[in-house]
Amino acid sequence: MEHIVIIGNGISGITAARHIRKLSDKRITVISAETDYFFSRTALMYVYMGHMKFEHTQPYEPWFWKKNRIQLMKAFVKNVNHQDKLLELQEGQSISYDKLIIATGSKPNKFGWPGQDLKGVQGLYSKQDLDGVEKYAPDNKTCKRAVIVGGGLIGIELAEMLRTRNIPVTFLVRENSFWNGVLPAGESQMINEHILEHHIDLKLATNLTEIIPDENGRAKAIKTDKDETIECDFVGLTAGVSPNVDFLKNSGIDIGRGVKVNRLLETNITDIYAIGDCAEQHEAIGYRRPIEAVWYTGRMMGETVAQTICGNKTEYKPGHWFNSAKFLDVEYQTYGWVFSERSKKDSEKHFHWRHPNEKICITVAYHSDTNKFLGINTFGIRMRHQIFNRWLTEERNVEYVMEYLKDANFDPEFYAHYEENIIQKFNTEMGTSITPKKKSWKRIFKIA
Repeated sequence: MEHIVIIGNGISGITAARHIRKLSDKRITVISAETDYFFSRTALMYVYMGHMKFEHTQPYEPWFWKKNRIQLMKAFVKNVNHQDKLLELQEGQSISYDKLIIATGSKPNKFGWPGQDLKGVQGLYSKQDLDGVEKYAPDNKTCKRAVIVGGGLIGIELAEMLRTRNIPVTFLVRENSFWNGVLPAGESQMINEHILEHHIDLKLATNLTEIIPDENGRAKAIKTDKDETIECDFVGLTAGVSPNVDFLKNSGIDIGRGVKVNRLLETNITDIYAIGDCAEQHEAIGYRRPIEAVWYTGRMMGETVAQTICGNKTEYKPGHWFNSAKFLDVEYQTYGWVFSERSKKDSEKHFHWRHPNEKICITVAYHSDTNKFLGINTFGIRMRHQIFNRWLTEERNVEYVMEYLKDANFDPEFYAHYEENIIQKFNTEMGTSITPKKKSWKRIFKIA
């Protein structure tokens, strides 16, 4: 019986295991040093915030794995011997494979800051990181102040977590506006305001230079490039993540920043594949980055590689870009491509609408010559993924999107709706006379 070994029990590895089992009777082993069972990584913050227990983050009961004949092994792989098809484990034993899937995910970035390895200094990625936050920042007596370094999605999640326990937070962001390498200016400014309203000490255009230890090797303060010293008991390093591939550097497997793969998710070594955060496409797919540390792309890669391993060679085709997140109380969705001012092309134009009082806005991107709809960002308004996916595939123009915008709204019953205000501003700016169509369930649920 062919033996498939998967290193990593995150969303990518477990999705691959589940789909290989659906398609075949192959022997499957999943190896992870992090936890006994797969858990929802995006739910870690809610454990600390008291919304759930850690066991609630596990989508499958412990009996699921035996029933589906997926063997779980808690171990750390220190080397891959592809000539003999062996994995050498830190504990001294080895395990053989016929096909290997590398799904080892990411690790928080460190940039050589003095003191970056002190106690109380960490990222927020693993179960061990969650345990560390609980240990070093359990309350505002043990942790009188926390400093977070890096202004991305993980950084704002960590800030929200700490604030639920009334721990004062200083947030260092090297850009002059929050996440402005991704968000257009109007949206970035709105999130700046939202962070400050939550009593988070946001310091823009500020870099960490040093973490200062106490006599016990624990962080007691940080220094910035503004010659400021900030006393703190916990430092969260959230300046992005990078592929967790250090153990592969002498394996013969082609490594860039991540494990190099083709569209079939194959490495340069026969019978070895890589998926998820640790995989790096030789050539980026469209505007996507070669490495995508995103939950849903990891799941899609797991489904894709399972098909190939089970004899149905399938290219990884992630389709139109989409993502969602939450900035404290504000829900964020993006469909298609809406680039920030730092990266958008001259042909990409933006229409921006913001509510005068609430933290609600949208930005619509379109082509300046053809008016082709390119993408949309929404804050505080829920939208239907399948609608925007359809409109992007059909290459609709921006006027069409505005005319039928009510079809895309997915807010719950009794929520306020803003399409009339949005289109009124659009008509004023664009010189159009669009009248919004009434929502049609027939249009919404038609087969694209």
